[in-house]
Amino acid sequence: MRLHQLYQLLASISLLVFLSATTYASGLPEFTDLIEKKSPAVVKITAESKARRNNQPQMELPENVPEIFRHFFDPRQMPERHSSSMGSGFLISDDGYVLTNNHVVDGATDITVWLNDRREFKAELVGTDQQSDLAVLKINENNLPYLTLADSDKARVGEWVLAIGSPFGLDYSVSAGIISAIGRSIPSDGKQNNYVPFIQTDVAINPGNSGGPLFNLDGDVVGINSQIYTRSGGSIGLSFAIPSNIAKDVVAQLKDKGKVDRGWLGVVIQDVDKDLALSFGLKTPRGALVAQMEPNGPAEKSGLKVGDIILSFNKRDINMSSDLPYVVGPTRAGSKVPVIVMRKGKQVTLTVTVGSRNGGNDVAAAPSSTGSEVGDTRLGLLIEDMTAEMKSAAGIAGVVISQVFANSPAATAGLEPGDIIVQLGFDDVDSVTQFRKIEKSLPANKPQPIRVIRRGAPLFRSIIIEE
Repeated sequence: MRLHQLYQLLASISLLVFLSATTYASGLPEFTDLIEKKSPAVVKITAESKARRNNQPQMELPENVPEIFRHFFDPRQMPERHSSSMGSGFLISDDGYVLTNNHVVDGATDITVWLNDRREFKAELVGTDQQSDLAVLKINENNLPYLTLADSDKARVGEWVLAIGSPFGLDYSVSAGIISAIGRSIPSDGKQNNYVPFIQTDVAINPGNSGGPLFNLDGDVVGINSQIYTRSGGSIGLSFAIPSNIAKDVVAQLKDKGKVDRGWLGVVIQDVDKDLALSFGLKTPRGALVAQMEPNGPAEKSGLKVGDIILSFNKRDINMSSDLPYVVGPTRAGSKVPVIVMRKGKQVTLTVTVGSRNGGNDVAAAPSSTGSEVGDTRLGLLIEDMTAEMKSAAGIAGVVISQVFANSPAATAGLEPGDIIVQLGFDDVDSVTQFRKIEKSLPANKPQPIRVIRRGAPLFRSIIIEE
């Protein structure tokens, strides 16, 4: 190769490297302006609580115990114990309303809000919502910088997001990453009851970030940092934020009445797997299968039935059972909404009146099997009638499984001794005679839904009846 050709080659390579570096650099977001403009509205929060003194009377002591030692045995004289927590938050109005996590201020008797300019204020607790893990505070100041809650429904997996908070007390620390997933349902010791479809990110979030804002590139708050998944206590790239659209409704209700009311259907639901989808006439697994309903609850009064698969609620698709609480919860009580269900292989549209979330009655535990047993060779199990006492105790009618044979259709379907069969196919079951009549009428080698009550909880399975 000649010298001038070598120079041309090297020049071409240099140009390609320069263009690649320029393209890469231009593809990265610029956070500095966003941080400068938005960080003044981010706050640090400290919350202190005092343990109550023990009000039990002083124990009687022997007379020879010196007076100087007697106060050690008097629970009323013991000093109050103080505990404190720290987190983040942000101003949502210029007159001093602050949004944070419920778990940051839960049980606090003294809350302090620290601004970016080092001013500090005692905060009033406006209201908290344990279900969404949100709380609203109020400080007595005006003309404050504040942040805007974005439309979190427009958030997309892969977009850049940025967090500002006080991890481990390191004030106004900034971290950035991307949205990893949307609509995550994660366990949280039962307190949130699946009312929050979390935004998952790989942003470094640590203790102290809780309650702080998660920004999109427009500088608006798309989420409120709430939880992390960790094995070490620090960030491993799995953090979860409450979507801003959830916060909008919670904030409005807390400011208005100090509490949050949620929509309620009064149903117990489960996911639809491939086998259940075939059993109910769906081409693909989707929807929320109604396994049980609250007697005289909103769902029952509106015409929903056990065995319905809810495909759409208020014009929003329900792909997983965990999607349903997200759309029912924010719906105001008394609202009439369209609901599309799959019922006995056909789609049916209902108008459902949403109730107010006020809890429900527990289902009675499944009774033990007693009495004479009847064999059923097609399903491979032994069943028996429930006595009147058993029906009264359980609050349901059905037949009890006393034995499941190995390698049988019942065993393959996951049925267990003690299960109470209350539905086979699309028909209710209340006796062995009725069960056997229904069983004989069902086609062979075609998946069929079977509903049982197991230890008080409803459960659908798919079973294939053999020839």
